[in-house]
Amino acid sequence: MNTKRIFVLAVALATLTISGVALGRQDSDNEPTCAINFLVIKDDNGKPVRNAAVIMHAVNAKGKQERGDMELKTDPDGKTSFDGIPYGMLRVQVLASGFQTFGDDYDIEKAKMEITIRLKRPQGQYSIYDDHPKESTPPKQNPPASNQNKPN
Repeated sequence: MNTKRIFVLAVALATLTISGVALGRQDSDNEPTCAINFLVIKDDNGKPVRNAAVIMHAVNAKGKQERGDMELKTDPDGKTSFDGIPYGMLRVQVLASGFQTFGDDYDIEKAKMEITIRLKRPQGQYSIYDDHPKESTPPKQNPPASNQNKPN
């Protein structure tokens, strides 16, 4: 086959693909969108967390995560924002070094939303090899005496 013909077919296929994607997104341009402002702070003292990764995933009607996501980074004040999130369920994950991973779903239904996320420090893991204080168990109580065994 001629390489020139293959190149022309590849360009035509790419053009059709791009046109299809543009037509598919044309409907989403008419949907209402939300401007979201995130504030990521430390749970123990309320100070901002800088360079935290805020990852957003669209969630479908069945509760499943859709393909494609958006990652934002917080500034030194712990803030980041994005304008253009379509209405519906949004799964938000926040990752930051030295903190527990945060995750929650939000129902996006307003033109502007403020979301504050409080990150916690990691907790110690429970080990069966560590010495733990013995739990105190309440003393056993005798069952109440029945009247059947009493002499008349």
